[in-house]
Amino acid sequence: MLFSGKALTVQMLDNGIAELKFDLQGESVNKFNRQTVSEFSQALDAIEAADGVKGVLLTSGKGVFIVGADITEFGDAFSAGAEGVADLMNQNNENINRLEDLPVPTAVAINGYALGGGFEVCLGCDFRVMGEGAKVGLPEVKLGLIPGWGGTVRLPRVVGVDVAAEWIAAGKEQKPAAALEAHAVDAVVPTDKLKDATIKLLERAISGELDYKANREIKKSQIPLNDTEALMAFFTTKAFVGQQAGKNYPSPVAAVESIEQGYKLTRDEALKIEQEKFIFCAQTGTAKSLVGLFLADQAISKVAKGWEKKADKPIERAAVLGAGIMGGGIAYQSAYKGTPIKMKDIDQKGIDLGLNEANKLLSKLVDRKRLTPVKMGEVLNRIEPTLSYDGFDNIDVVVEAVVENPKVKHAVLKEVETKVSEDTVIASNTSTISINHLAEPLSRPENFLGMHFFNPVHKMPLVEVIRGEKTSDSAVARVVAYANKMGKKAIVVRDCPGFLVNRVLFPYFAGFSMLVRDGADFQVVDKVMERWGWPMGPAYLMDVVGIDTGVHAESVMAAGFPDRMGKNFTAASDVMYEAGRYGQKNNKGFYNYEQDKKGRPKKVATEESYELLKPHVAERREFEKDEIIERMMVPMATELARCLEEGIVDSPAEADMALIYGIGFPPFRGGIFAWLDSIGLDEFVKIADKYADLGELYQPTDRMREMAASGITYYGNK
Repeated sequence: MLFSGKALTVQMLDNGIAELKFDLQGESVNKFNRQTVSEFSQALDAIEAADGVKGVLLTSGKGVFIVGADITEFGDAFSAGAEGVADLMNQNNENINRLEDLPVPTAVAINGYALGGGFEVCLGCDFRVMGEGAKVGLPEVKLGLIPGWGGTVRLPRVVGVDVAAEWIAAGKEQKPAAALEAHAVDAVVPTDKLKDATIKLLERAISGELDYKANREIKKSQIPLNDTEALMAFFTTKAFVGQQAGKNYPSPVAAVESIEQGYKLTRDEALKIEQEKFIFCAQTGTAKSLVGLFLADQAISKVAKGWEKKADKPIERAAVLGAGIMGGGIAYQSAYKGTPIKMKDIDQKGIDLGLNEANKLLSKLVDRKRLTPVKMGEVLNRIEPTLSYDGFDNIDVVVEAVVENPKVKHAVLKEVETKVSEDTVIASNTSTISINHLAEPLSRPENFLGMHFFNPVHKMPLVEVIRGEKTSDSAVARVVAYANKMGKKAIVVRDCPGFLVNRVLFPYFAGFSMLVRDGADFQVVDKVMERWGWPMGPAYLMDVVGIDTGVHAESVMAAGFPDRMGKNFTAASDVMYEAGRYGQKNNKGFYNYEQDKKGRPKKVATEESYELLKPHVAERREFEKDEIIERMMVPMATELARCLEEGIVDSPAEADMALIYGIGFPPFRGGIFAWLDSIGLDEFVKIADKYADLGELYQPTDRMREMAASGITYYGNK
């Protein structure tokens, strides 16, 4: 053994090959934390000092190669400024350069994931062999960053500028076929033959059959592009990437600029350019927010896994009551992820609608080559349509997804409770109705809770798991486990009108209603909020949700929180509802809707909406952009703070992730609480106080004022 540490080892194999194996103790995956980076340096010292080393083989002792840097170390390093960022990056950049400059050939056996820094180490090797199930990629842009250990320098020299820019700017994982076609790897082999195949390739290089020095020279030299080729390549690429990424996500363009400014330079000179760009990105608010979201996502996943471990039995058979679009979406998601599900309705038309929804979603996957027709058949076979309760005594969880009406739900829930076993969990996919209220007619309320999916089910990651006063931990654990199995992000919240997401969304809509009432143009409000980062403005969002659905939910919220959410004026949504303009569902709402070339609804401005609103709103006037943003966002922020203080949600991270996964809150802002921390609660209180005359929704809580006065933040003073 040449070297033995807690993150990697080096031992001599036959034929003079030194195997450098990454195997980080106490972790399920390998990652570049400071310990791994330090031991990598020591391992290279040992290899350089050893006699008889003819080649170096890089392997992993885990099911994946290396998943990248340890993101948990970014916060302290980034907060230390440019020097802190450079300090975090320098040693491993030196390591990879040393690996690349060894006087013997190097080859890596890529198993599982080699992402970010893991792939950059692979690019530092002379030869790369990939297992059939492996994936490679440079996903740093998803954290608001660019590759920082040579990715923008080596990848374009290996695969060409165009492919490298595409891979890095998109941040997508690449499968073996794509990696081989791009020449990012030299071979793809069955995983069980990976190590042997890589050794054989390395032996060919040792014998002189393969010219490893030629490969190395390409990565250390300038990229052979003339000025005209470079101008065309980079001008077009930057324009496309900038348009796709948008102004709030600067890192994809910075990555292309790193390639552009380094293509005429040698490796070491180009690496300096990359570091400058990395440091720039690391200091942006976008990177801070996205890194924070990554850590928050890990935190909520850990909580969900903790609940799953408490489940006293697995969910092996499920059922959904009420087919239709929502029921069909739930059935599809359950079946697609492997859990057989009964789909019950009282009408064959509902069954047909649900089956058609599942079939449509699966057909799209087949068309995109993400699913074979055989696999599609297997998924459909896991969905059992039924008009009766036959077999419900053998079901582990029932999801009720009938019409959003308390009386109907009461009747259905009371009935299904008599058809299932005593320990079956029953969950209501309600968006607003109190779980405590729905539990009233049930004889086993401890087995009842909410399981609120967001529409469309297959796209929206969030599931709110709502516990009522009598819901047992066992029921919560089983439903969270089921949501995890369905590939969803489960966040446990407590019962109240609207639960978490809708309770917070409707104050946002209230802010919109008051703006329109006071003379704002709803199209202008939409554009301002979209530029602020929302995927769609409030009027457009109402049309997509369904104005009839929104008006109903708003009435529930007003009844639950009359002081804040009751209103004494006719809201714009009420006007549209009374006029029969329900949004996309009947092709007319705030906007009219036509089909585009792909058959998707396309919004079209119409004067009819303005004419309908005229009798109910003030004369139209211009509002400053900042006033629109403030009047929209203050009610949402104050209500979310109340939810945290009341224990509706357990942590700022869970609250922020719920809004990002549930309604598309701008990720680059990090979530509501992260946004409040970024602007400062003292500043937020000043903003809110400007609008005190608009009502209680604009009143910061006492706790917010205390935090503002004391300099306390939601995520800690970092």
